[in-house]
Amino acid sequence: MDTFMARAVELAVHNVKQGGQPFGAVLAMEGNIISEGVNELHLTYDVSGHAEMIAIRKAQEKLQTNDLSNCIMYASGEPCPMCLTAIYYAGIQKVYYAESIEEANEVGFSSTFMYEELGKARDNRQLTMSYMPLTEAKTSPLQYWNKRK
Repeated sequence: MDTFMARAVELAVHNVKQGGQPFGAVLAMEGNIISEGVNELHLTYDVSGHAEMIAIRKAQEKLQTNDLSNCIMYASGEPCPMCLTAIYYAGIQKVYYAESIEEANEVGFSSTFMYEELGKARDNRQLTMSYMPLTEAKTSPLQYWNKRK
C-alpha cells in the first residue's frame, strides 16, 4: 500500500478508536504530506467536518492559497458529494481512495442519496428551493463584485 494511503487509513482507524467515524485523508504535494484530516463531527458537531474538508482547509491555510492543483488527495473512503465538490473547487486533479461508497453503504454510511439528489433538476429534489430575485435591493452583491474586479 502507498505510504500516503496507509497514513490515511491509519488516521481513519485511530479516529474510530477516539469515538469518531472511519474516515481519514492526506493531502500530498511533491512527495510530502501537506496536511491531514479526520472526520471531526463527533468533536465539533459540524457536518462539514469531513476528513477531506479538514485536510483541504489546513492545506489552504498553510500554503496561503485556494489553489491546491499541485496536491494529491488520499482518502480512506471515496469522497462524498460535499467533499468531492470541495476537491473540485480547490483544483485537486487526482484522488485515491481505499474504500468505495458502496462499501461504506454496507456499514451505514450512505452518500448514494446525495449523489442521486444532486443529479436531479432543482424542482425535482426533496429539498424545497425557491428563487427570490433582488427586486428591491440597492446593490446586487454579484454586480458589486463584478465592478470591483
